[in-house]
Amino acid sequence: MLSAQDVEVIYPNGFVGLQPTSVGFARGKFVVLLGTSGAGKSTLLRTLNGLVRPTRGDVIAEGRGSIFSGGAALRRHRRRTGMVFQQHHLIGRLTALENVLVGRLAAHSTLRSMLPLPRKDRIIALEALDRVGLADRALHRADQLSGGQQQRVGIARAKAQQPEIILADEPVASLDPETAIQVLGDLHRICREDGITAIVSLHQVELARQFADRIVGLSQGRVVFDGGPDELASAALDTIYKAGTPRLLEAAE
Repeated sequence: MLSAQDVEVIYPNGFVGLQPTSVGFARGKFVVLLGTSGAGKSTLLRTLNGLVRPTRGDVIAEGRGSIFSGGAALRRHRRRTGMVFQQHHLIGRLTALENVLVGRLAAHSTLRSMLPLPRKDRIIALEALDRVGLADRALHRADQLSGGQQQRVGIARAKAQQPEIILADEPVASLDPETAIQVLGDLHRICREDGITAIVSLHQVELARQFADRIVGLSQGRVVFDGGPDELASAALDTIYKAGTPRLLEAAE
């Protein structure tokens, strides 16, 4: 339903964030991007959401064409694409419910979003909080919640958007192992139950093996593995996690 076609990203300082890459993502699958920091996982995710425009190549949405074909196309793509971030990106002084309601703003015009949202949006937001076990925390300030709870609010915010795709950038990197399993389990369950395509970047091998339908391994801005969790053998891990050197444009040419 979404594919990167010969996508390359070179940043203004000459760093090659992503070498020419073609990879597709099927509807309803839970895909893990696995690799070290700087491997290209975040660059690929941000390109898939249009936050980073590729130096060359394109991102194609099934039935809609290039997400970069114009401002309207990019807005349509982002409306159907939820994002979960490593550092939550919540507004601490707002309640959990108010933070989740942010996920409903894209469903309204700019003018309408400046007014109180309709009751149906509050119901959607409350249901999203309930899906992550936080309905009883709806009126608590976000900065009064634990790290795991804050990340669950982030997942609920993405779910309230009613997306077809959820992109999650290292969503459990700052959590302890037990909480990481619980939070990633919530995300996996919601996507599975609702048929949402998930593309999640991780660096924890065991979590990738536990939750992924498919693992895409990146190293030095290049896809070096693409297969099921049972195919992730020692040789593949050595390739994914081998030491890399800074990728400058001069070195890539």
